[in-house]
Order: sequence, then C-alpha cells, then structure tokens
Amino acid sequence: MPFVIFAQDAADSLKARAAARPAHLERLDRLQAEGRLHLAGPLPVAEHPDAAAAGYHGSLIVADFESLDAARRWAAADPYREAGVYSDVTIYPFKAVYPR
Repeated sequence: MPFVIFAQDAADSLKARAAARPAHLERLDRLQAEGRLHLAGPLPVAEHPDAAAAGYHGSLIVADFESLDAARRWAAADPYREAGVYSDVTIYPFKAVYPR
C-alpha cells in the first residue's frame, strides 16, 4: 500500500542536508530498485531561483510499505532524520486516483 511521507526541515538544516544527502538518496535508490517508489523530492523555498542555496521546506516521498508501522520505521531510519534535517515527519496512507 502506498504511503505519503511528509517531512518538514528544521531551521538552518541546509549543511546537514548536504552532508546526509548521499545516504538519503541511496535509500531512495533501493526503494526504486524494489519497485516501491512512486515519487520523491524536496520542497524548495517557494519561487526562489536558487533553491539549493535558499534551503527547503522539507521533502515528500510516496512509496509502498506493508503497513503504517513499516513506513514509520523506514522514515525513522532516514539519514536526514538522524542528521537533524527533519524537525517533523508525518505519514499518511495514500490512495492514488490519477494518473489512471
């Protein structure tokens, strides 16, 4: 079942985000290789021409997990979480309607 993982960045997390990014992407690569990743990406500061310099509001991941608890465990072990990039993580079940 798909779940949405919505993670909000902590203030001044850009350096920690850059340092943890390779490990974070490696985990997403594994989800993709397993055919479980629907989409993932950061939420840049709105309309800023250089999002990487301005920072991010957070991240959005939509992926398949066997349960809400499994999604929570996966999110809790995210390198961004461990590095203090994320101040809050919310997870919801997701029902895809579009595209059909």
